[in-house]
Amino acid sequence: MKRISIFLLLVSALSSCSDGPVQPDREKDSVYTRKADSVLGLMTLEEKIGQTVLFTSGWDVTGPSMDPNYKTYLKNGNVGAVFNAFTTEYNRELQRIAVEETRLGIPLMFGYDVIHGHRTIFPIPLGESASWDLDLMEKTARIAAVEASAEGINWTFAPMVDVARDARWGRIAEGAGEDTYLGSLIAVARVKGFQGDDLSASNTILACAKHYAAYGAAMAGRDYNTVDMSENELRTTYLPPFKAALDAGVATFMNSFNDLNGVPATGNSFLLRDILKGEWDFDGFVVTDYTSINEMVPHGYARDEKHAGEIAMNAGVDMDMQGGIYMKYLKASIEEGKVEESDLDDAVRRILEMKFRLGLFDDPYHYLDADREKELVLNDEHLEVARDAARKSMVLLKNDNAVLPLSEDKKVALIGPLVKDEKNIIGNWAAAGDRNGTAVSVYEAFEARFGKEDLLFAEGCKVLGDDTSGFDEAVAAARKADVVVMVLGELEGMTGEAASRTDINLPGKQKALIAAVKATGKPVVLVLMNGRPLSLEWENDTADAIVEAWWPGTMGGHAVADVLYGDYNPSGKLTVSFPRTVGQLPLFYNHKNTGRPIPPDDPDQKYVSRYLYTPNTPLYPFGYGLSYTSYSYNATADKKTITPSDTLEVTVKVTNMGERDGEEVVQLYLRDKVASVTPPVRSLKRFEKVAVKKGQTRELTFRLTADDLKFYNEDLEFVHEPGVFELFVGANSDCPLVHTFELVEE
Repeated sequence: MKRISIFLLLVSALSSCSDGPVQPDREKDSVYTRKADSVLGLMTLEEKIGQTVLFTSGWDVTGPSMDPNYKTYLKNGNVGAVFNAFTTEYNRELQRIAVEETRLGIPLMFGYDVIHGHRTIFPIPLGESASWDLDLMEKTARIAAVEASAEGINWTFAPMVDVARDARWGRIAEGAGEDTYLGSLIAVARVKGFQGDDLSASNTILACAKHYAAYGAAMAGRDYNTVDMSENELRTTYLPPFKAALDAGVATFMNSFNDLNGVPATGNSFLLRDILKGEWDFDGFVVTDYTSINEMVPHGYARDEKHAGEIAMNAGVDMDMQGGIYMKYLKASIEEGKVEESDLDDAVRRILEMKFRLGLFDDPYHYLDADREKELVLNDEHLEVARDAARKSMVLLKNDNAVLPLSEDKKVALIGPLVKDEKNIIGNWAAAGDRNGTAVSVYEAFEARFGKEDLLFAEGCKVLGDDTSGFDEAVAAARKADVVVMVLGELEGMTGEAASRTDINLPGKQKALIAAVKATGKPVVLVLMNGRPLSLEWENDTADAIVEAWWPGTMGGHAVADVLYGDYNPSGKLTVSFPRTVGQLPLFYNHKNTGRPIPPDDPDQKYVSRYLYTPNTPLYPFGYGLSYTSYSYNATADKKTITPSDTLEVTVKVTNMGERDGEEVVQLYLRDKVASVTPPVRSLKRFEKVAVKKGQTRELTFRLTADDLKFYNEDLEFVHEPGVFELFVGANSDCPLVHTFELVEE
């Protein structure tokens, strides 16, 4: 009877929602806003605060479990959302408590870190970005949403849209790399994939753009560390992917852990109220990262946790993840006049709107269908997409003497600590992925092709540790083979949150294992599984071929075999520069010139901006990746001079010169020769991934306007200026100059 009476009350309130009150500071007069206002009018102060509280469900060895205190909070209406809880059976019970045992019966949202798949795990985001395939990335996010929503989840803490330029930073694995333009397009693709066209559908989930803002610029690549940068750099490099996600309709934002120019992002009203909710008119809600309100105390920005909560709410943070600060202190802060209740009302309205958009008020259980859970999780269609995504993400870094693709009549020795691995292959932040049985190892994939009897295998060593006792077995296996495939890399916990490294070489004794195997004289193919760019200068000089497989996910083993045997011609291109050594970091292609650049005609000149004994250039540049075929380029442009109202057309002919069909990522870069703010040496402006059959030519047209020439000037105005520009077209960011043109006034 209690649940029925509550919903009759809500129905009565919502029946007149078309004439309901709309707060004057809310420009968007939507049906969801009016419905949220109607519910808001029924709530006590304590119930309002409860909607701003997000708590985790813990885990034990058999599945999720919740602290009994949290159930008490739920029954009292003190929790608005729960994360780290999934499966229909478990979440249904939590939802039942919320809708049947609280005064108003407001349903819960369920959040989870569905970063690169839910049960079916796709390549880590950095790896998948190397596909440069926006449709693919939208599709994998869509599948992740389908599986997650089938297990009771309706909110993911993804995509991470931080621009990251320092391979020491572990969370580089979660994003799209170093380029703002590409990262913005990938942000849009992933938001669309997660959210679909209708958030009230039972197979869509709220997306969350994170971490707002500039988290990828953490000083020295150390997680959670300080960020200090100009507003010009903030707006030029780090904010555009967030704005792109917002324009794509992203429902939520998550603030970052770092401080920005001395103000923690969690308490940064410039970021949250001035830009996000003001300038950009964001109408979703902002959630903290895990306990980041509490962390303003050790930051030295808040006196105590109560003060931290006041700073966060006043700055525009709508929901507190795990810290319990709003639940403990916000009522007192409002009663003391240190927080305006109208700001709390705005936060709650935003949260309730999203619950309406998800359809939770119409049916609190519509994400909790056990039949959908059985049908949609880890099905064959999803696994096939995972296999395709993994092979499209792999980057061929080296292929001397065409050692790849392998011939099936050659005897192969599989050597290395990750050959039989099923745990690390799915990478970090692998959500509900199975690390013990579902994932396909490289060994399993080879076994499926050739049978166990014909396989040569030796572990050689572990990823970590100094034990070399397995080297003799590895060398013996190599001597029996025609070619050696070595599967090496990192453990999944070595990249990700709280996994920054000052040494980005292959860990442990893996490099020594390569040397021992190489000494047999057999061709060595190195397959890397890792979450960040590694320092591979020695490996590049030693191995005959190198394939960057990243952590490729559930079907990773099959995808590796597909690439090695030429069933798929590798097409991946790096979205982050690979340094020669850690001392070059941070490293990125679109840096600015100094007043003393290295002269091309005198590269050994001393008093220029350079390192001693190491080139400035990366080992592998942004956009780089080889193929089993080769391509030639011919690019022309239709104008030497344009005005702000003109369009410049660039025609690119790409010819496949080899004997295999392939896919090529055609890239166009621009350089502003002179500007009132120093320009980067070049910036990616357009790209297209095209299939080109052997012997054929594909023609592409890129169109540029004066908007593509804009930048933030000294007054933070986004403008273009008359001047000379250079265009570069080719297969990576080190491609040649193809055209020079001038922008003139009308």
